[in-house]
Amino acid sequence: MAYEKLLYELNESVAIIRLNDPATLNAMSDFMGAELLHAFRRAEQEAKAVLLTSVGRAFCSGANLSDNTFDLNDPHRDVGVGLQNIYNPLLLDMRASRLPIIAAVKGAAAGVGCGIACAADMIIAGEGAFFFPAFRHVGLSPDGGISYMLARSIGRVRAMELMMLGLKLQAPEALRWGLINRVVADEAVEEEGLRLAIELAAGPSSLALIKEAAWAAVEAPLAEQLQRERALQRDAGRSSDFLEGIHSFRERRKATFIGR
Repeated sequence: MAYEKLLYELNESVAIIRLNDPATLNAMSDFMGAELLHAFRRAEQEAKAVLLTSVGRAFCSGANLSDNTFDLNDPHRDVGVGLQNIYNPLLLDMRASRLPIIAAVKGAAAGVGCGIACAADMIIAGEGAFFFPAFRHVGLSPDGGISYMLARSIGRVRAMELMMLGLKLQAPEALRWGLINRVVADEAVEEEGLRLAIELAAGPSSLALIKEAAWAAVEAPLAEQLQRERALQRDAGRSSDFLEGIHSFRERRKATFIGR
C-alpha cells in the first residue's frame, strides 16, 4: 500500500514509519491517523521491531485544527469521534503489539502526537525535542492517552501541572523525570533509534513477553502480576530462543535468536 502522509520501509527486520507532512509539522489529521493505524498493523505482519519517527523538524504538532472534520456551528458537535474510530484503536494496538516500538522524536511532540510518542515502548529524543500537552490552550481536555501515559510515567502531580498549565516539557527534563529513555544530538535521533530497533529486532521472542509484563505491571495488583509472570515464563521456556540462550550460555558464545 502506498501512503500519502507516511513513509514506510523495512530495514533489517525493522519497519520504519515516518510521519510525512512537514509543511504542517506533521499535524495529525484523521487521514494520517488512519494510515498510521494501517502501517502498524502491516508492520505486525512484516517486521520484528518498529521505529516511529518523522520527516522535517518536528515529530508531530498535534491535531490538524485546519482539517474541517467537524462543524463549529453545531452545538452538538463531537470532536472525539476520531479518537473512538482511529486513535484509541491505534494506541491499544501499540500496547498489544508483539513488536518492540521505538519512537525517535525531533522537535515538537504536541497534543495527540505527544500521546502517540509516549505510547512507544522506548523513546529516543533529540536535545531540542519537547513534549507538549497543549490541549488547554484550545479549550480541550487531554486525549491520545496523554493523561494515562504522563500520570504513570512522571506521576500525577507533575502530569497535572503540565496538562493544566499547558507547559512544554523539554527533553533533558523529560529524561530526568522518567518519561523518555535517552537524549541524543538532534541530528542523531533517527540513527540512534534505528540502531536500538535493529538490536531489538535481533532479540529473542521473549521480548514480546517482557513488553506484555511491563505494560501490565503499570496497573495490575501484585498477586495478579505474579501469576502473569509465571504464565509468561512458561511460554518463554518453551521457545526455541530459550534453548538457544541456554546452549550459548553453556558454550560461552553469543546467542543467535530466531524470534521463535
